[in-house]
Amino acid sequence: MTPPDAQDNRWSDLGRPPLNAASLRRAMVREGGLWTSLEVVPATGSTNTDLAARADDLAEGAVLVAEEQSAGRGRLDRRWSAPARSGLFFSVLLKPADVPVERWGWLPLLTGVAVATGLSRAAGIDTALKWPNDLLVTVGDEERKAGGILAERAWSGSGGGVVVGVGLNVTLREDELPVPTAGSLALAGAPTTDRDPLLRAVLRSLEQWYGDWRAAGGDPRASRLQETYAAGCATLGRRVRAELPGDRSLVGEAVAVDGEGRLVLATGAGVQEPVGAGDIVHLRAAG
Repeated sequence: MTPPDAQDNRWSDLGRPPLNAASLRRAMVREGGLWTSLEVVPATGSTNTDLAARADDLAEGAVLVAEEQSAGRGRLDRRWSAPARSGLFFSVLLKPADVPVERWGWLPLLTGVAVATGLSRAAGIDTALKWPNDLLVTVGDEERKAGGILAERAWSGSGGGVVVGVGLNVTLREDELPVPTAGSLALAGAPTTDRDPLLRAVLRSLEQWYGDWRAAGGDPRASRLQETYAAGCATLGRRVRAELPGDRSLVGEAVAVDGEGRLVLATGAGVQEPVGAGDIVHLRAAG
Protein backbone atom coordinates (compact mmCIF):
# COMPACT_ATOMS: atom_id res chain seq x y z
CA MET A 1 0.00 0.00 0.00
CA THR A 2 1.33 3.45 -0.93
CA PRO A 3 1.82 5.75 2.08
CA PRO A 4 -0.50 8.77 1.97
CA ASP A 5 2.46 11.15 1.97
CA ALA A 6 4.38 9.35 -0.78
CA GLN A 7 4.06 12.23 -3.21
CA ASP A 8 5.68 14.58 -0.70
CA ASN A 9 8.54 12.24 0.12
CA ARG A 10 11.81 13.29 -1.50
CA TRP A 11 12.59 9.60 -2.18
CA SER A 12 9.09 8.69 -3.45
CA ASP A 13 10.41 8.31 -7.01
CA LEU A 14 13.67 6.38 -6.83
CA GLY A 15 14.25 7.02 -10.53
CA ARG A 16 14.43 10.72 -9.70
CA PRO A 17 16.78 11.14 -6.74
CA PRO A 18 17.25 14.59 -5.20
CA LEU A 19 20.20 16.77 -6.09
CA ASN A 20 23.18 16.67 -3.73
CA ALA A 21 23.40 20.33 -2.71
CA ALA A 22 26.56 19.95 -0.61
CA SER A 23 28.40 18.17 -3.41
CA LEU A 24 27.30 20.76 -5.94
CA ARG A 25 28.55 23.59 -3.75
CA ARG A 26 31.92 21.90 -3.25
CA ALA A 27 32.27 21.46 -7.01
CA MET A 28 31.05 24.86 -8.17
CA VAL A 29 31.64 27.49 -5.47
CA ARG A 30 35.35 28.28 -5.28
CA GLU A 31 37.54 31.29 -4.71
CA GLY A 32 38.12 33.25 -7.90
CA GLY A 33 35.27 31.51 -9.73
CA LEU A 34 32.02 33.03 -10.98
CA TRP A 35 29.68 31.05 -8.74
CA THR A 36 29.60 32.58 -5.26
CA SER A 37 26.70 30.67 -3.70
CA LEU A 38 24.48 27.73 -4.63
CA GLU A 39 21.21 26.91 -2.94
CA VAL A 40 18.86 24.03 -3.66
CA VAL A 41 15.26 24.35 -2.44
CA PRO A 42 12.61 21.59 -2.49
CA ALA A 43 10.01 23.70 -4.27
CA THR A 44 9.18 27.26 -5.23
CA GLY A 45 6.97 29.22 -7.56
CA SER A 46 9.76 30.65 -9.73
CA THR A 47 13.51 30.70 -9.14
CA ASN A 48 13.73 33.85 -11.27
CA THR A 49 11.25 35.68 -9.08
CA ASP A 50 12.94 34.54 -5.88
CA LEU A 51 16.46 35.43 -7.02
CA ALA A 52 15.44 38.82 -8.42
CA ALA A 53 13.82 39.71 -5.08
CA ARG A 54 17.14 39.06 -3.32
CA ALA A 55 19.43 40.69 -5.89
CA ASP A 56 20.35 43.54 -3.54
CA ASP A 57 21.67 41.14 -0.92
CA LEU A 58 23.51 38.71 -3.18
CA ALA A 59 26.82 38.86 -4.97
CA GLU A 60 27.14 38.14 -8.65
CA GLY A 61 27.22 34.42 -9.29
CA ALA A 62 24.42 33.39 -6.93
CA VAL A 63 22.69 30.20 -8.12
CA LEU A 64 19.22 29.13 -7.00
CA VAL A 65 18.00 25.65 -7.93
CA ALA A 66 14.54 24.23 -7.28
CA GLU A 67 13.62 20.55 -7.32
CA GLU A 68 10.14 21.62 -8.38
CA GLN A 69 8.63 24.83 -9.77
CA SER A 70 4.91 25.43 -9.55
CA ALA A 71 4.85 28.73 -11.47
CA GLY A 72 7.81 28.64 -13.82
CA ARG A 73 7.69 31.44 -16.37
CA GLY A 74 8.73 31.70 -19.97
CA ARG A 75 8.67 34.58 -22.39
CA LEU A 76 5.47 36.67 -22.52
CA ASP A 77 4.72 35.39 -19.00
CA ARG A 78 3.76 31.93 -20.23
CA ARG A 79 3.41 29.53 -17.28
CA TRP A 80 4.54 25.93 -17.00
CA SER A 81 5.25 23.28 -14.37
CA ALA A 82 6.78 19.81 -14.26
CA PRO A 83 6.92 16.89 -11.81
CA ALA A 84 9.36 17.18 -8.92
CA ARG A 85 12.98 16.25 -9.76
CA SER A 86 12.10 15.63 -13.43
CA GLY A 87 14.37 18.39 -14.71
CA LEU A 88 16.80 21.18 -13.96
CA PHE A 89 15.10 24.38 -12.86
CA PHE A 90 17.53 27.09 -11.82
CA SER A 91 18.41 30.78 -12.06
CA VAL A 92 21.71 32.66 -11.84
CA LEU A 93 22.43 36.27 -10.96
CA LEU A 94 24.82 38.09 -13.31
CA LYS A 95 26.09 41.66 -12.90
CA PRO A 96 28.20 42.51 -15.98
CA ALA A 97 28.92 46.08 -14.92
CA ASP A 98 31.89 46.34 -17.29
CA VAL A 99 29.78 45.49 -20.35
CA PRO A 100 27.67 48.17 -22.11
CA VAL A 101 24.01 47.70 -21.22
CA GLU A 102 23.04 47.58 -24.90
CA ARG A 103 24.95 44.28 -25.18
CA TRP A 104 23.18 42.61 -22.25
CA GLY A 105 20.54 41.36 -24.69
CA TRP A 106 23.04 38.68 -25.68
CA LEU A 107 22.83 37.01 -22.26
CA PRO A 108 19.87 34.68 -23.01
CA LEU A 109 21.52 33.66 -26.30
CA LEU A 110 24.83 33.16 -24.49
CA THR A 111 23.05 30.98 -21.94
CA GLY A 112 21.54 28.91 -24.74
CA VAL A 113 24.99 28.28 -26.21
CA ALA A 114 26.35 27.39 -22.77
CA VAL A 115 23.53 24.96 -22.00
CA ALA A 116 23.81 23.26 -25.38
CA THR A 117 27.59 22.99 -25.07
CA GLY A 118 27.41 21.63 -21.53
CA LEU A 119 24.77 19.05 -22.42
CA SER A 120 26.68 17.80 -25.44
CA ARG A 121 29.60 17.02 -23.14
CA ALA A 122 27.74 15.62 -20.14
CA ALA A 123 24.57 14.07 -21.58
CA GLY A 124 26.02 12.78 -24.83
CA ILE A 125 23.17 14.20 -26.87
CA ASP A 126 22.88 16.66 -29.71
CA THR A 127 20.75 19.71 -29.07
CA ALA A 128 19.81 22.70 -31.17
CA LEU A 129 18.75 26.26 -30.40
CA LYS A 130 15.52 27.79 -31.60
CA TRP A 131 15.76 31.57 -31.63
CA PRO A 132 15.55 33.27 -29.26
CA ASN A 133 15.43 31.07 -26.19
CA ASP A 134 14.39 27.44 -26.76
CA LEU A 135 16.47 24.26 -26.54
CA LEU A 136 15.47 21.54 -28.98
CA VAL A 137 16.05 17.78 -28.99
CA THR A 138 15.04 15.12 -31.50
CA VAL A 139 12.53 12.50 -30.36
CA GLY A 140 12.07 9.90 -33.07
CA ASP A 141 12.03 12.07 -36.16
CA GLU A 142 10.42 15.05 -34.44
CA GLU A 143 12.06 18.22 -33.22
CA ARG A 144 10.75 19.00 -29.74
CA LYS A 145 11.31 21.67 -27.11
CA ALA A 146 13.14 20.33 -24.06
CA GLY A 147 14.05 23.59 -22.39
CA GLY A 148 13.75 27.33 -22.30
CA ILE A 149 15.61 30.39 -21.03
CA LEU A 150 14.26 33.60 -19.51
CA ALA A 151 16.44 36.63 -18.75
CA GLU A 152 15.07 39.50 -16.65
CA ARG A 153 16.65 42.73 -15.46
CA ALA A 154 17.16 43.01 -11.71
CA TRP A 155 18.15 46.37 -10.26
CA SER A 156 20.19 46.44 -7.08
CA GLY A 157 21.84 49.06 -4.90
CA SER A 158 25.22 48.21 -6.39
CA GLY A 159 23.99 48.59 -9.96
CA GLY A 160 21.99 46.65 -12.48
CA GLY A 161 22.02 42.94 -12.95
CA VAL A 162 20.31 40.19 -14.89
CA VAL A 163 18.64 37.07 -13.56
CA VAL A 164 18.81 34.27 -16.12
CA GLY A 165 16.53 31.29 -15.59
CA VAL A 166 16.83 27.88 -17.22
CA GLY A 167 14.20 25.16 -17.32
CA LEU A 168 15.26 21.82 -18.79
CA ASN A 169 13.22 18.62 -19.03
CA VAL A 170 15.51 15.73 -18.12
CA THR A 171 13.47 12.60 -17.25
CA LEU A 172 10.01 13.78 -18.28
CA ARG A 173 8.04 10.81 -19.64
CA GLU A 174 5.67 10.79 -22.61
CA ASP A 175 2.57 10.65 -20.39
CA GLU A 176 3.86 13.65 -18.40
CA LEU A 177 4.36 16.00 -21.34
CA PRO A 178 2.41 19.27 -20.99
CA VAL A 179 1.97 19.42 -24.79
CA PRO A 180 2.77 16.92 -27.57
CA THR A 181 5.54 19.17 -28.91
CA ALA A 182 7.51 18.98 -25.66
CA GLY A 183 10.41 16.63 -25.13
CA SER A 184 13.10 15.66 -22.66
CA LEU A 185 16.63 14.34 -22.62
CA ALA A 186 15.33 10.89 -21.68
CA LEU A 187 12.84 10.79 -24.56
CA ALA A 188 15.63 11.89 -26.92
CA GLY A 189 17.71 8.87 -25.83
CA ALA A 190 20.33 10.60 -23.69
CA PRO A 191 22.82 8.01 -22.35
CA THR A 192 22.80 9.72 -18.95
CA THR A 193 20.11 11.64 -17.10
CA ASP A 194 21.89 12.08 -13.76
CA ARG A 195 21.05 15.67 -12.93
CA ASP A 196 24.06 16.37 -10.68
CA PRO A 197 26.74 16.06 -13.41
CA LEU A 198 24.41 17.71 -15.93
CA LEU A 199 24.00 20.79 -13.73
CA ARG A 200 27.74 20.96 -13.03
CA ALA A 201 28.52 20.76 -16.75
CA VAL A 202 26.01 23.46 -17.66
CA LEU A 203 27.25 25.83 -14.94
CA ARG A 204 30.90 25.30 -15.93
CA SER A 205 30.04 25.97 -19.56
CA LEU A 206 28.10 29.10 -18.61
CA GLU A 207 31.02 30.35 -16.51
CA GLN A 208 33.39 29.92 -19.45
CA TRP A 209 31.17 31.59 -22.05
CA TYR A 210 30.22 34.44 -19.72
CA GLY A 211 33.87 35.04 -18.83
CA ASP A 212 34.95 35.16 -22.49
CA TRP A 213 32.06 37.49 -23.35
CA ARG A 214 32.90 39.86 -20.51
CA ALA A 215 36.60 39.81 -21.38
CA ALA A 216 35.62 40.96 -24.88
CA GLY A 217 33.53 43.80 -23.48
CA GLY A 218 30.35 42.00 -24.48
CA ASP A 219 31.35 41.98 -28.16
CA PRO A 220 29.56 38.92 -29.62
CA ARG A 221 31.95 38.68 -32.55
CA ALA A 222 35.22 38.99 -30.62
CA SER A 223 34.02 36.44 -28.05
CA ARG A 224 32.94 34.03 -30.84
CA LEU A 225 29.45 34.00 -29.36
CA GLN A 226 27.70 35.22 -32.49
CA GLU A 227 29.22 32.61 -34.80
CA THR A 228 28.78 29.78 -32.28
CA TYR A 229 25.14 30.66 -31.73
CA ALA A 230 24.53 30.77 -35.48
CA ALA A 231 26.21 27.38 -35.94
CA GLY A 232 23.88 25.76 -33.41
CA CYS A 233 20.70 27.64 -34.31
CA ALA A 234 18.05 25.43 -35.90
CA THR A 235 16.05 28.49 -36.97
CA LEU A 236 18.58 29.76 -39.48
CA GLY A 237 18.07 28.64 -43.06
CA ARG A 238 14.40 27.92 -42.48
CA ARG A 239 11.27 29.64 -43.71
CA VAL A 240 9.59 30.95 -40.60
CA ARG A 241 6.72 33.13 -39.51
CA ALA A 242 7.23 35.68 -36.80
CA GLU A 243 3.97 36.73 -35.19
CA LEU A 244 4.31 40.31 -34.01
CA PRO A 245 2.25 42.66 -31.82
CA GLY A 246 -0.66 44.43 -33.48
CA ASP A 247 -1.81 41.25 -35.25
CA ARG A 248 1.04 41.59 -37.73
CA SER A 249 3.02 38.64 -38.98
CA LEU A 250 6.19 38.44 -40.98
CA VAL A 251 7.07 35.49 -43.20
CA GLY A 252 10.51 34.89 -44.63
CA GLU A 253 13.71 32.93 -44.48
CA ALA A 254 15.79 33.29 -41.33
CA VAL A 255 19.16 34.24 -42.77
CA ALA A 256 21.24 35.59 -39.87
CA VAL A 257 21.50 36.67 -36.25
CA ASP A 258 22.83 40.22 -36.28
CA GLY A 259 25.24 41.95 -33.92
CA GLU A 260 22.41 42.89 -31.57
CA GLY A 261 21.15 39.31 -31.31
CA ARG A 262 18.15 39.94 -33.53
CA LEU A 263 16.89 37.41 -36.07
CA VAL A 264 17.15 38.71 -39.64
CA LEU A 265 14.37 37.59 -42.00
CA ALA A 266 14.60 37.81 -45.77
CA THR A 267 11.04 38.45 -46.91
CA GLY A 268 9.43 37.78 -50.25
CA ALA A 269 9.75 41.45 -51.09
CA GLY A 270 13.51 41.09 -51.08
CA VAL A 271 13.84 43.06 -47.86
CA GLN A 272 15.90 41.92 -44.90
CA GLU A 273 14.13 42.80 -41.68
CA PRO A 274 15.57 42.27 -38.17
CA VAL A 275 13.17 40.98 -35.53
CA GLY A 276 13.98 41.70 -31.87
CA ALA A 277 13.22 39.29 -29.05
CA GLY A 278 10.79 41.74 -27.50
CA ASP A 279 8.72 41.75 -30.68
CA ILE A 280 8.36 38.01 -31.12
CA VAL A 281 5.16 36.45 -29.93
CA HIS A 282 5.74 33.05 -31.50
CA LEU A 283 8.19 31.73 -34.00
CA ARG A 284 7.53 28.54 -35.92
CA ALA A 285 8.16 26.81 -39.22
CA ALA A 286 5.76 28.14 -41.80
CA GLY A 287 3.73 26.08 -44.21
